[in-house]
Amino acid sequence: MGSSFEPSLIVESIPKLLSYLHITIEILALSVGLGLLLGILIAMPRLYHIPILKEIVTVYISFIRGTPILIQLFLVFYGLPVVVGLFGIDITRMDPFYFVIVTYTLSNAAAFSEIFRGAITSVDYGQTEAAYSIGLTPLQNFYRIVFPQAFRVAFPNIANASISSLKDTSLAFSIGVMDMMGRGETLISATMHAVEIYISLAIIYYVIVLIFERLFKWIERYLNRYLVKDELSL
Repeated sequence: MGSSFEPSLIVESIPKLLSYLHITIEILALSVGLGLLLGILIAMPRLYHIPILKEIVTVYISFIRGTPILIQLFLVFYGLPVVVGLFGIDITRMDPFYFVIVTYTLSNAAAFSEIFRGAITSVDYGQTEAAYSIGLTPLQNFYRIVFPQAFRVAFPNIANASISSLKDTSLAFSIGVMDMMGRGETLISATMHAVEIYISLAIIYYVIVLIFERLFKWIERYLNRYLVKDELSL
């Protein structure tokens, strides 16, 4: 698009793009946090074989897995106002940011539910029987015995899914959210130098991913700290 490659534009663009980093981080934090909560709830019908709900959840997860995140984003952005409008509620003027949060929460929840389901089933059922034998209720057994162990098993996959979600947030600009990618598109229009701007974006995303990888590895070591001590003592 530009007449010549200008390396200096890469350096100049990075601060301008970083000024919108907080939007990207907000999208990631909210969608991952809400996705974790919803993912745990979605995993329950399949874990405990709850009729009807199990089938609904299975179809939901299959749909999310089988469709691109961009299609899901457009379905929520254009479809949710139509569905809500049937009940007399007008959300057509709602900030696109919230449609992004809904989309990525639903997408992350499907992934997290499968991660949690596998992790929960990996916990030895003998521990559940032991918990019942000392008088714990099923709910107490879940959040005091099963879930802490399952979360430790699930965490590496949760970290990987979160990093993938970070990269997927770059599509939020397609419905008008002014995040880093959206700002990058405006800079491209203003400068006519697409390659330099995309290189700047690639650098920023790559550095953020490296930071998150280090953070997740530290958290994983912290979660497994007692296991490491037990292995060293053997």
